Amino acid sequence: MNKALPKHKTKIVCTIGPASRKKQVLKGLILAGMNVARLNFSHGNLDQHARDIDAIRQVSRMLGRDVAILGDLPGPKIRIGQLESGSCTLKRGDRVVLTTRRVKGTSSLIPVQFEDFPRSVEPGGRIFLNDGFIELKVLEKKGRDVLCRVVIGGSLLSNKGMNLPDAHLTMSAATSEDLRFITFGLEHGIDMFGLSFVRSPRDIRRVREFASKKGSDIFVVAKIERGEAVRGSEAIIDAADAVMVARGDLGVEVAIEDVPLIQKQLILQANLAAKPVITATQMLESMTDNTRPTRAEVTDAANAVFDGTDAVMLSEETAIGKYPVRACTMLAKIAAAAEAGRYRAVSGTVVPETIRRFIESSGSSIKETLSLNVGRAITSLSIRCVAVSSRSGLTARMISRLKSDAWIIALCRNESVLKGLSLSSGVHPVILDGASSDGDIIAYLRSRGFVRKNEAFILVRRSPCDDLGTENTMKIIDPSPYGQ
Repeated sequence: MNKALPKHKTKIVCTIGPASRKKQVLKGLILAGMNVARLNFSHGNLDQHARDIDAIRQVSRMLGRDVAILGDLPGPKIRIGQLESGSCTLKRGDRVVLTTRRVKGTSSLIPVQFEDFPRSVEPGGRIFLNDGFIELKVLEKKGRDVLCRVVIGGSLLSNKGMNLPDAHLTMSAATSEDLRFITFGLEHGIDMFGLSFVRSPRDIRRVREFASKKGSDIFVVAKIERGEAVRGSEAIIDAADAVMVARGDLGVEVAIEDVPLIQKQLILQANLAAKPVITATQMLESMTDNTRPTRAEVTDAANAVFDGTDAVMLSEETAIGKYPVRACTMLAKIAAAAEAGRYRAVSGTVVPETIRRFIESSGSSIKETLSLNVGRAITSLSIRCVAVSSRSGLTARMISRLKSDAWIIALCRNESVLKGLSLSSGVHPVILDGASSDGDIIAYLRSRGFVRKNEAFILVRRSPCDDLGTENTMKIIDPSPYGQ
């Protein structure tokens, strides 16, 4: 294994919070394998987020590691309001009124922070509270009140979330508060933004237009967490820069037993589109309080890697958990072991074979054909390193989606491309002048320890070709005596 690179190729996203914002913990997370630091704008305030951004940048510079920052936007999350004593208990069979009136909540009258709520539900519709643990059924509507019956009861706290899987919601995924967070993020150099509750490509276009008016491009991670988004996932993935399988709200909005198949579907679609995909929610949740994950969690994380995910994400485990660094270390170990199984015959080669068949049958572009041939050369020659001179990151992502056993060293011209590749599996992005000669690139790769002295590797680059346009080349560099 190349000592200049980690053992795992799957990228790791860690949520930063009270348990992980100290510089010593951030250092531990980065050394354990964190590639992207996630700031959850649903919690904290802008002053705290600014301090977290500064701390992440300082520690990553000190370690000489590139860590991207993901600002996760709250989106139009529907929540209940304040309860009189901070909590209440709903019992099965009881009747409860949900209202948009300003009231102090009780077990029989609960305020809702969504003015269109009565117009969005119909008798017979389901309402889930507290991440789906409480279920209500709509009986009737009257003005600003909705009468419901408790189907599954439980304890409820103030400001908990509400899901309406049977409702057709018309609100935009980007709220006015989200736009304020985007403005803050652009001013503070946040690299990518998670757009919650995406319904269609229009939501993505809206935030791009907003950022463009401020003179900025924006890297959008579309979070798939609604049934409507699942049904329109191909168009959403095409419009976004990356996609997140947000299994938390998704598991409430759709039948929970359908989530595993939806996860596989979304990961495959993202791979086919050469867009990085993050698998998120409850990855190692038991490690919020325990030093080891459950066997089921380990299997779940490994299966996400087998499915072809580019990245896996930790939420409470690193934000408020007792063992944030240990959780990140464990996830890195699980990813490395799963990748080793994927490259052997244990799990087959479903992902690369599916991608290969898709490319061969779909009227391939030049870059697709080039990436396919790179993948074949990696397999037949046991290549461990591919250097890609990449202006936009697309060629590197196209090779990455093959999920091969080789590291892809992406030679980037600017910081934004580098940070965007922080989510792509097996891609190690670095800044290098695009005009560097082949000799300069070879010297650089050797000096950094990416390739050994007599080790063959692949070089992919695009360069001018007299008056004929541009030349896309794949070179197999074999410096050994047998290759001369």
